[in-house]
Amino acid sequence: MEERRRFYHYLCCCCCEEPPEKSPLISDTLLYFDREVKRRRAEEANLWNEPQDVSHTERDDDRELYNLLQKRAKTRRGSEGYRRLSFDISAHRQVRKDVKDRWRILLDNLGFSNEADSLLTVTSNTSYKTLRNPAEARRLLGILSAETSIFEQQSIPPERYLFVLDRLIVLDMGTEFVSIARRFYPQETIESSEKDTTEPTTAVLVSPCPEEVGDVGEKEESSVEVDEESFLVNLME
Repeated sequence: MEERRRFYHYLCCCCCEEPPEKSPLISDTLLYFDREVKRRRAEEANLWNEPQDVSHTERDDDRELYNLLQKRAKTRRGSEGYRRLSFDISAHRQVRKDVKDRWRILLDNLGFSNEADSLLTVTSNTSYKTLRNPAEARRLLGILSAETSIFEQQSIPPERYLFVLDRLIVLDMGTEFVSIARRFYPQETIESSEKDTTEPTTAVLVSPCPEEVGDVGEKEESSVEVDEESFLVNLME
């Protein structure tokens, strides 16, 4: 009798035992790293002039690019409107890329070819608290904006390069960078280029090679994918 009672007790306990919860296929950690990778790709593509502004509304140029990205995300892919928005987005990005390329050229000439990527990397995680010489970096940024054409015709220099200048100051190369920028990109470069465009020239038509056309299409497609990832990141925040 006692053995039968133990058997029923064991059977009831087994039946009442709840099955263990199934672990999710994708953990929260993997989702976090996936989101961070997408965020970094988007920041690298857009090169926000005010990286600390996650809303991208403080600067007019950042707000304009951000609005274009939002419009394209809501537009049917492949439509004429989508292509027009993609063209405008590429134009905005190219201006920012040209500025970054100028900085890279100057860093190469100063002997920082291997360190250029790390010196130029500025993300939303870069904090103002990391600045060691903010006043001096701000002063040099103002000189670059007023006395060189490294930022083209932007009235307000991109804030992201404040961090780059601070890193150069720590390396005791801040003043040298400004000096070489004056030689490579003097202020009169813009004025002379405008004069050159007014002079009549003979137009030469060059048909693009098929390989070049394909490369352009691939670059545009890759930029579209980055835009979509950026939009998804904004939705998850």
